[in-house]
Amino acid sequence: MSLFRKMLRDFKINKTQFIAIFLMAFIGIFAYSGIYSEYYGLEQTSADYYAQTNLADGWVYNDTIDDSSVDKISEFTTQTDRQAIVQSQAKVVNKPDITLHFVENGTISKFYSVEGDDFNASDDSGVWLDKRFADARDLHVGDKISFEFDNQTVKKEIRGIGYSPEYVYETSPASLTPDFSQMGFAYLSANAYPKDLEYDRLLVKYDLLDYDFKEKLDASSSYLSFTKKDDQLSVSKFSDEMVQHKMIGDVFPIVFIVVTFLTLLTTMNRIIAHQRTQIGVLKAVGFKDNTIILHYLSYSFFPVLAGSILGLVTGPMIIPQMFYPSMQTNYSMPSWNPGFDMSFVYIAALMVILSLFVTYLSCRIISKENPANTMRPKAPNMSSKGLLEKSRLWNRLSFNFRWNWRDARVNKFRAFMTIVGVMGCVALLIAAFGMNDSLEEISNNANPMELYYALNESNGSFIMQQSIEIKTNDSEDTVALLVSNNTDLISYTDSDRNSIDINEGDVSLSKKLSEKFNLGIGDTVRWHIVGSDDWVNSKIGQIHAEPISQGLIMSPDTLEDQGLNFTPTSILTDQKYGENIDSIKSVTTLDDLKESWDQMTNAVMMMVYVITIVAIVLAFLVLYNLGILSFTEMEREIATLKVLGFKTNFLRKILLTQNIIFTSIGFILGIPLGFYFMTLMMNAAGDSLYYIPTLTWGNILLSALITFSLSIGVNTLFSDKINDLDMVEALKDVD
Repeated sequence: MSLFRKMLRDFKINKTQFIAIFLMAFIGIFAYSGIYSEYYGLEQTSADYYAQTNLADGWVYNDTIDDSSVDKISEFTTQTDRQAIVQSQAKVVNKPDITLHFVENGTISKFYSVEGDDFNASDDSGVWLDKRFADARDLHVGDKISFEFDNQTVKKEIRGIGYSPEYVYETSPASLTPDFSQMGFAYLSANAYPKDLEYDRLLVKYDLLDYDFKEKLDASSSYLSFTKKDDQLSVSKFSDEMVQHKMIGDVFPIVFIVVTFLTLLTTMNRIIAHQRTQIGVLKAVGFKDNTIILHYLSYSFFPVLAGSILGLVTGPMIIPQMFYPSMQTNYSMPSWNPGFDMSFVYIAALMVILSLFVTYLSCRIISKENPANTMRPKAPNMSSKGLLEKSRLWNRLSFNFRWNWRDARVNKFRAFMTIVGVMGCVALLIAAFGMNDSLEEISNNANPMELYYALNESNGSFIMQQSIEIKTNDSEDTVALLVSNNTDLISYTDSDRNSIDINEGDVSLSKKLSEKFNLGIGDTVRWHIVGSDDWVNSKIGQIHAEPISQGLIMSPDTLEDQGLNFTPTSILTDQKYGENIDSIKSVTTLDDLKESWDQMTNAVMMMVYVITIVAIVLAFLVLYNLGILSFTEMEREIATLKVLGFKTNFLRKILLTQNIIFTSIGFILGIPLGFYFMTLMMNAAGDSLYYIPTLTWGNILLSALITFSLSIGVNTLFSDKINDLDMVEALKDVD
């Protein structure tokens, strides 16, 4: 009980340091469990959702999928279901685009109803509607809604409202992020189609590997294209999002936890060095070495245990809720729930165990000393002269520099801890600001006569955007095709952000795909437009670096030289155009694109804010603890200098100089480490997005401002301690 009371008294006397240890443990586990809870929540919730709705393993596309084709494919599948997809316009204000699914059975990729009835493939008078579209348009179960397609109109009653596993992510023709008031989907019975129905896709479930299934499919029947589950746009986009969050969860908390242990080690070294005499007295009155060691182990055990438990509880409760609102603007699922994994408990337990080990390292040496030696002040560290000190240059250096040089050589461990702590903080700041800089750097057949009229009136330029499937090096992927003439309205850049032109006759491949498929200039890719069976071979003439459009870029003449038709899908113009022409389905301004980009990157920006705030807190805690340790280890030297007549302001300058030197070294080493962390996180954005990691002078200067301001501010906190220094205690003889 006497040792327990001593521990409580020490906690009170050194409350700032123990609060810092508690906060370091708390924030480390809070960040780890919180970020991973969000990731596991996405993974577990989406997996359950896909299982409940029986998401297809693949989609086979053709002009017509008849019974004979289904019979052949059924020989190597476990389940099939045909669908016909029709693009329609809902007869409501502004006629939004609705994708109609006419379903034969509804057993694969099932509609997930949250309001009204479950989907009924026999009900030819009802429709099951996209919940996001229904909410945006204030539509409800029981309402009537009409759709226009193929020069006819069908009117149905809304039987149910819900979600589809094929539409967790939806693309918008008018913006980078979905505008659910202008787009959506609906499921109907195949019997609801007003004329003879020709199915154009077959949803399949199979037990084979994707490659094996594709081989059997190629051998059994002809088809236009096949998309496996991992390549389906909604699935792959959501999967890419989860991978990026996991990468941030891998990098960020680990850095924090490592720095926590370093800070804990330095803190316990300071406390034990300060309590040498007390330890000697405890030994003298009969306390065993093991008892004393256990006593000091409790100094780290209780703060780290309390911080870890609090972080373990609050992290999954708070962090996922910070990200879900921004993610819900881009993704649609019936529920968003944090996940849990036993690794959270294991990491928290490991943190407590390692904190005990770190504390043991601090007190094991002193526990071996006899009581008489322990009650004496610790002998100052000694160091032999180095090459610099033996050189003629040494005497020309200022006293300030020479004193700090010798102190750093004598106390190498403290110098190392300071540099590593600052390096970790700077790395997080550089990564966070770099992600922000990288994001800011990016920022139905039509009537031909109407389109050319709009082109001339707007002084614009035609572009064509299509989905294509490419094959190369035994790999394949579905990517984007952009066909455009050189125009000032589109800027193409290389990886160094230098402007480039796509030369006539050249086919340019995006940088991310070139890395994924290990392709370079001069290599050949084989590709076809999705929905067409005309495959072409193209030689890569250039490599471009675009953030969003991952695929091929070429001019209209180059496309037609490949034997394909240039079919414009959009007009680019720098003029405002507001005429109402039926062939123009939507008008998107640059401001609309900027707003869409901001929405699309909300989740990443939230991560930037979290990393920035925690990095600043981490920097303060690290520098404060190391500042206390430095002052404690230099008490005797500072007292000696005061006796010799050095003024307080000069002594403050000495301490500040050392702080600035160590901070500068840590800052310089933290810059490449931060760039590496940033590159890892940006590369985890998936195949559909390409972020060029950006390290700007603004990033470096802002990180420097924060780091050195904290360093100088913390140093100022210890200035008054020089005046309050107990000279008698500090200058006791070491026998």
